[in-house]
Amino acid sequence: LRLVSSLGFGFSVGARPRREGGGGRMSYDDVEIEDMEWNEELGAFTFPCPCGDLFQITREELRAGEEIARCPSCSLYITVVYNPEDFAADPTKHDGGIEGHKQQQPISVA
Repeated sequence: LRLVSSLGFGFSVGARPRREGGGGRMSYDDVEIEDMEWNEELGAFTFPCPCGDLFQITREELRAGEEIARCPSCSLYITVVYNPEDFAADPTKHDGGIEGHKQQQPISVA
């Protein structure tokens, strides 16, 4: 089942392959970034692939607006659903603005 919002964003229900736009490519599923795990060793957000490996997407790719996480062992890929503002480059943050990893702001006490 594929639902489309009034803004034109598509959402799929269930882990079934679906056809992307005019290119005819197949996205295995749409996955929220919150459902992915950060893998320090790979330096990427990961999600289990049916082949046994992991779909992967890096912070740099997310900052660049990429939304496709690929599996290095097979031809499957997923569409990552995320807010690009959460990954916008901010020179004052060392973590790239990832939600849940925000630096604490100083509090002044009178």
